[in-house]
Amino acid sequence: MKGLILSGGKGTRLYPITYTSAKQLVPVANKPVLFRVIEAIRDAGIEEIGIVVGDTAAEVKKAVGSGTRWGAKITYIRQEAPLGLAHAVKISADFLGVDRFVMFLGDNVIQGGISSLIREFENNDWNSQIVLTRVAHPEQYGVAEMDADGNIIRLIEKPKEPPSDLALVGIYMFDHHIMEAVNSIKPSWRGELEITDAIQWLIDHGYRVRPYIHTGWWIDTGAPGDLLDANGLVLEELTPRIEGYVDRGSQVDGRVTAERGAEIINSVVRGPTIIGQDTRIVNSYVGPFTSIYHHVLIENSEIEHSIVMENSKIVDVPVRIEGSVIGRNVEITKSPLKPRAYKLTLGDNSKVGLVVNGG
Repeated sequence: MKGLILSGGKGTRLYPITYTSAKQLVPVANKPVLFRVIEAIRDAGIEEIGIVVGDTAAEVKKAVGSGTRWGAKITYIRQEAPLGLAHAVKISADFLGVDRFVMFLGDNVIQGGISSLIREFENNDWNSQIVLTRVAHPEQYGVAEMDADGNIIRLIEKPKEPPSDLALVGIYMFDHHIMEAVNSIKPSWRGELEITDAIQWLIDHGYRVRPYIHTGWWIDTGAPGDLLDANGLVLEELTPRIEGYVDRGSQVDGRVTAERGAEIINSVVRGPTIIGQDTRIVNSYVGPFTSIYHHVLIENSEIEHSIVMENSKIVDVPVRIEGSVIGRNVEITKSPLKPRAYKLTLGDNSKVGLVVNGG
């Protein structure tokens, strides 16, 4: 079997973080989401992995490389424009050949990996298997309808009256017949070749499409709130370790990970939290559900339930930062200038919450 990861798209819901960076490389618990997807496929015993890339191809290639660190062989497939998931399959024909494969959206985080899914598909003669999960508001998702024998018979995008509460997760198994499907369907009203249309084509032409019901958590990290939710869930599953330095004046509880070269000086750190490589926490408070990536400085400040990306500085901030996603090479400091004022340089679609007069 082979793996196909979709790592194109513009990531508009994560602007301004993704104006200059691939959304799949945003870290969750100090590891890019794309790396977690590669590991899930590798752990399922698949070594040949294709990654469909778009405008951020150079950045993805630089971060991932040849795949040797995962014991995998990576092939990059360029998608000139975001023309749909089925289009991504179509342009991957040379890589996929006639092999069965798993297709995984590169910005999804799923609990427990996909090994059991891979084994189930390998041991059956189904033409496709789609990962589904039960959701509270199926009208907000693509939803599957099944027959009495458990076969998927229809996929409906955001139905007003959902036939079930089983939503598509973004992980798909296919055999070679999917190529006939993606070459037969027409673009949707969005101008894209939709994977749901391709799967429906398989169903309508007598091919067997089966569900795989995922019972753990699953999150699409495409928006800041979802990213923070995923970060918290992954942090809770980490095995804590202290590889950095913690001085005697600091309080660090048993759910904290401090990576190699990290320093925690005269600070309080409460987990689940991860402090990245060569990051310094000085005279500060870091609260639960916070991931601070490598080469960051936090000094005389407080932060919790947040993600801070690499090479950023938070120094002398007089109020606690929480529920925030802070990008790369960011500096947040208290200005010495008078009169007292907030001085901000923000990208498009940024969101800032300010405390005014203590309220």
